[in-house]
Amino acid sequence: MATFHQISSQNLECPICLTLFNHPKSLACSHTICRDCLERISQTRSNQKAITCPVCRKETPLPSGNVSVLQTNVPLNSLVDEVKTKNPTCTVCEMDEKPPAVSYCQDCGKYMCKLCDSKHSGWTPFSTHAVIAMSEILSGKVPLKRRRKCKKHPNDDEECFCIGCREYVCCKCGMLRHLQAGHQIEEAAIHEEKLMENIKELQERTKSKKTTIENHIDFIETQRNEITNWMRRLNDDIDKSYEEYMQLLSARRETLNCQVKRLSEKFEKELQSMEEESRQTIHYMNATEDLATEGVKVPLEKDALFAHDTLCENLKSFLGRDDPDDQSPRDVAERAQKISFRKHVKVNELCLGELEGYTCDIKADVELPIKVSMNCMTRAPDGKMAVGSSKGGIYLYSLDGELQQTVLKDVTIRQNEFLSDGRYVVRDTNEKMSLYTPRWEKLDVTFETMSYNEGGTGGLTVDRDDNIYVSYRELKKIQVFTPQGGKAVREIMCDGYTPEQIFSFHTTGKLILRDPSAVVCFGGNGKKENVLKKEEEGMYAWPAVCRDDSIIVAWVKHEKGLVSIDRYTRDLEHIHNIITDFKIRKPEKRHWYYLQEFESGEIAFCIPDRLYIFDVI
Repeated sequence: MATFHQISSQNLECPICLTLFNHPKSLACSHTICRDCLERISQTRSNQKAITCPVCRKETPLPSGNVSVLQTNVPLNSLVDEVKTKNPTCTVCEMDEKPPAVSYCQDCGKYMCKLCDSKHSGWTPFSTHAVIAMSEILSGKVPLKRRRKCKKHPNDDEECFCIGCREYVCCKCGMLRHLQAGHQIEEAAIHEEKLMENIKELQERTKSKKTTIENHIDFIETQRNEITNWMRRLNDDIDKSYEEYMQLLSARRETLNCQVKRLSEKFEKELQSMEEESRQTIHYMNATEDLATEGVKVPLEKDALFAHDTLCENLKSFLGRDDPDDQSPRDVAERAQKISFRKHVKVNELCLGELEGYTCDIKADVELPIKVSMNCMTRAPDGKMAVGSSKGGIYLYSLDGELQQTVLKDVTIRQNEFLSDGRYVVRDTNEKMSLYTPRWEKLDVTFETMSYNEGGTGGLTVDRDDNIYVSYRELKKIQVFTPQGGKAVREIMCDGYTPEQIFSFHTTGKLILRDPSAVVCFGGNGKKENVLKKEEEGMYAWPAVCRDDSIIVAWVKHEKGLVSIDRYTRDLEHIHNIITDFKIRKPEKRHWYYLQEFESGEIAFCIPDRLYIFDVI
């Protein structure tokens, strides 16, 4: 029977870890690698659906991405188990019945029994030799570093290395076969020293590369901290200004903080992507370096050497890549720091201030389901935007422009509004007003509104006390109803202005109405207070009241298909421009528009057949 030394000198060592196979797995190319080594190799690859053999570089599919599903080399595994259970015998004793070995000398290349080990350790010339206990060898913790014996000259060690054949040979084979064939031969020790120098160079370069990338990650963290500090300063400014004004500014404060949060999330997402890429790079280099470093523990040959060369080439190729550029995270931080908070100084302004220095982007451009039929648009209590159609139905859109639900398909909508308890007020195209539950069930409530022939069409709004306002273009007046229905409780004359659209403030009893030529503010007593208009020909104003009682106005150049949106105080004093000359699809039949603001600050602008949503951060 072959001895332990003879068997382990054959194909029972993994070409990667250079120890006895542990859970050997067969690849499609027929090469066998330890399961743990394959898992480490798999970690260095971005494609988890296949694994490359480090010996021949052929790929083996991994449909599940799990190395454990590969077929186990059962015969080889059994042979390894058999070898592990049989201790080698002493190769120093000359008796026929050799005693079991208790240690192995790396320098002598001999297994020793207890007696020989005692003599060996007591002899001064051998005192520096590396002696390993058999328990450590059998556990697989320590690979044997030994010179193999030449198969043609069993008494000679393979002390030379043929560069052309990539294998160790004895001196006789080197002289007789390899040199005569024109091969280049060098001492095994010199070859191993070169391997060690190559590994050391790769280690140094890897260390330098990792340091560069780690510095890049630190730089990203620095930029993140600068952004965080800057955002904190913005929030501090907002909070400080908030304390200086009235409690009515709370809605505006919430909106601004939401914008800062979304900005922070936007910049953090960009930095997180950069950081993750750098961390994956370091993970790849660590895994590849660890695998390649295994090759310096023992002399390499054949499959092990090919595997080692493959790993070293992979690492060299990766180390040749350009270092990460700090400019990208710096640009993110610089864009963040260009954003500033501009505080308003007038006490009567209902706006804390504005974040400036960012771009207002188009978030959604949605084609409405029914062409040329939009009559109104209202902010729903759940944050959606409700668009009413004159051909039937109310369409509920998310702030991303996704159609979430369609209700009241059989009702032709003129105007719609919500009460504070979630009930819905609808004015249909016959100028009749109805009340619906939050589940869109019609309630038995009757409102004595005027017919189209009596007062014409107009707008609809609900104030903070759930009073319902209905306007009439022809009569230029507004009727006020309670949710209980019946007759109007009072009327407001519009001082000659035509109330095409009307909006109520959330914190006062004031109203904003849209006249074809102007935006007009009426006080709670029904008296005109302020008027906003532009004399530019072909430009029309379409207003809306925001949650913080500021006013946004869409200035539409209909013939050119351009819209600009500005923000104003409740007294119609200009605050700042939000959007300038945004190109819209020019309506062909109806010159009708609607403007609203989402709960989270996005702005919705509706034309007869399209809905635009702007991300105001």
